[in-house]
Amino acid sequence: MQPGQPKWRRRSEARPGEITRAALDVFAEKGFAAAKLDEIAARAGISKGALYLYFETKEDIFRAVVRESVAPNLDMAETILAQTTLPFADMMRLMFGRVGEVAETTRLGAVIKLVIGESRNFPELARVWHDEVVSRTLSALSGALSRAQARGELRQGDPRLHAFSLMGPLLMGVVWRETFVPVGAPDLDLKALIAQHGETVLAGLAPAQSGASA
Repeated sequence: MQPGQPKWRRRSEARPGEITRAALDVFAEKGFAAAKLDEIAARAGISKGALYLYFETKEDIFRAVVRESVAPNLDMAETILAQTTLPFADMMRLMFGRVGEVAETTRLGAVIKLVIGESRNFPELARVWHDEVVSRTLSALSGALSRAQARGELRQGDPRLHAFSLMGPLLMGVVWRETFVPVGAPDLDLKALIAQHGETVLAGLAPAQSGASA
């Protein structure tokens, strides 16, 4: 901080991030419907009136939560998937490793569970998640698959459907950990799941060897 700079200025600039981090905790613990703006403000260390200086609704806060907690990792994923010099298998192993790390060390699962559980009553949650996360992920992954097919690295097939196949087990693993583990089901190593699934899919997508027996 510059000498003589008012302390409140630095605090004010930090508040949107503090609010979204507090909101993520409250959403994860209580769900979207039961989350109260008063509690989010209290956890962020501000008044409810101060919260309204940054966000008008809970939906606005959720949008900010997605952009702050998920979008940076998605930016990284898009960068990896845009690589044209790496073989597809190497690129995907980098991708799987990073996704596994994010799934294990962030609140990604809590956000996914929130969207699945409350999107019927709050369709804006699903809309935000689709537009900010799902659509971008499918587009980047489908593009990488299509380019690899054009290079002859992968067997043919609808790239978008292949992308769904790649993403499916992660979603199932997250649902398992967020829904069933808290009620006594065995825990699941998401990093191991993603790595094993990745190798299975890469083997399945490899082009058939010419001359191989049917």
